Amino acid sequence: MTFNSPKGLTGLARIVAATGYSRDGLLAAFRGEAAFRQLVMLHVVLIPLAFFCPVSRGERALMIAACLLSFIVELLNSALEAVVDRISTEYHPLSKNAKDMGSAAQLIALIIVAAVWGVILLG
Repeated sequence: MTFNSPKGLTGLARIVAATGYSRDGLLAAFRGEAAFRQLVMLHVVLIPLAFFCPVSRGERALMIAACLLSFIVELLNSALEAVVDRISTEYHPLSKNAKDMGSAAQLIALIIVAAVWGVILLG
């Protein structure tokens, strides 16, 4: 068993270890990724705002879920960029494509946030 691997752990010990790795990932994203910090600032406004909007519980859940989706996409985009940079920082068309596709995924996630909020609030 390696130090940073939950392999071999079972039950509560595995859950605790995995939770720690998730916390570390969130902290790394917050500390090292400006785009993640910008999303945090945006969603610190939007998510509480959802609770004050005159919408149904289902609509509120969709509004919040769209925000959380953009966090997920940004975390995956940042992980992809880290892996590409770990392999090589030299320019390569495939590396550029991978990073651009991750960026495009985040753009689509933000379009989903705007569309969900817009459709719900503007009818």
